[in-house]
Amino acid sequence: MKRLVLSLLLVAGSATAQDVLIRNATVHTAGSRGTIKNADVLVQRGIIRSVGPKLLTPPGVKVFDANGKSLTPGLFAGFSDIGLEEVSAEKSTVDSSIELAGTGVPQTRPEFDVTIAYNPASMVIPVARMGGLTFTALTANSGGSLIAGQGGVVRLDGDPSAAMTGTRLLFVNLGAGADGMTGGSRAGQYMLLDQAVREARGQAPYASPYVLLTPAGRETLARYLAGGRVVFSVDRAADIRQLLSFCRKHGLPVLITGGAEAWKVATELKAANATVFLDALQNLPSGFDQLGSRLDNAALLVRSGVKVALVSPDSTHNARKIRQAAGNAVANGLSWEDGLASITRVPAQALGVGDKVGRIEVGMEADLALWDGDPLEVSTLAEAVWMHGTSMPLRSRQTQLRDRYLQDPGTLPRAYSR
Repeated sequence: MKRLVLSLLLVAGSATAQDVLIRNATVHTAGSRGTIKNADVLVQRGIIRSVGPKLLTPPGVKVFDANGKSLTPGLFAGFSDIGLEEVSAEKSTVDSSIELAGTGVPQTRPEFDVTIAYNPASMVIPVARMGGLTFTALTANSGGSLIAGQGGVVRLDGDPSAAMTGTRLLFVNLGAGADGMTGGSRAGQYMLLDQAVREARGQAPYASPYVLLTPAGRETLARYLAGGRVVFSVDRAADIRQLLSFCRKHGLPVLITGGAEAWKVATELKAANATVFLDALQNLPSGFDQLGSRLDNAALLVRSGVKVALVSPDSTHNARKIRQAAGNAVANGLSWEDGLASITRVPAQALGVGDKVGRIEVGMEADLALWDGDPLEVSTLAEAVWMHGTSMPLRSRQTQLRDRYLQDPGTLPRAYSR
């Protein structure tokens, strides 16, 4: 077992960067050029240099024949705990949340930053990468705070420097899910948010025990108020309207995750230039905030001009289900191209990495996935994955255990197999 774990830890270091010409692919660019059949993609030094038919092969460049199969940008794994959580039931392996109840210190801690705990050697990363997923947004899940803390976008390449520049995110919980943090009232949520904003801007020198933020928390929140990205978790249409008013008041871009009833306020969301990250598999309400859930939510929003990205209900250990979510959105009225964009281009642009990943275009980083069928079909598998032009090994702890124990044990019991 020790040898198995060690081999996985060395996976990232064993791959070597390549200059490659991917020939004869059905290239789904997720950009302005749409889908290009029988096209080639030239990658040099990790960057896409050319996209088009019958490209010349530069000297020293390896040729990979795609045989007409679908090539897409690497996919978004949603808001997740990948690299922050190994075993959900084992607290020592979960670093995405902080519990401060009963400690006597302020509970609103925007300075809590989960990216510090990111483990690039996590066993969950190769599993996600085998599903064609190449980037994710690490999420703070503070159990006792309205402002949950900070996260950021990381590449799933196993590199210790996986964090992508300029992608800091602050997470805020609203609606019924935050009632226990705010005295059981939605009105209390905005009361406390307004106080936190006033503290961060130095407009209200509250004294303990009434202060909400530590000095570090005030500095952190002030940075986001000055131009950062804040992701609000909210579902109910009435709460979304209140959030839009709050964002207008404080000059914040509107990034929503949840959005079960977003279709009801599509016009307002379009006017606010909002991006909604929603679960396209959500049909039945799990609470009173989701009474308006419907499977064509994504299609209705896009039809109204709202930018839609998709997330998976289990975006850590089953992050690959995001393709199923996209496929179901397409089955319920979203165009195929918009379905692909919702798990590539749209989240990349909303999270500040759209100039690097999310499209197959010249100048973009070569994070790519080749598929053995329709990329939005749940039974389709990734045949090859490149990250920054490097061919990634499609191996995980699960596949290595499978290969070990499915082999003929010979004359000795399987426990003695190597």
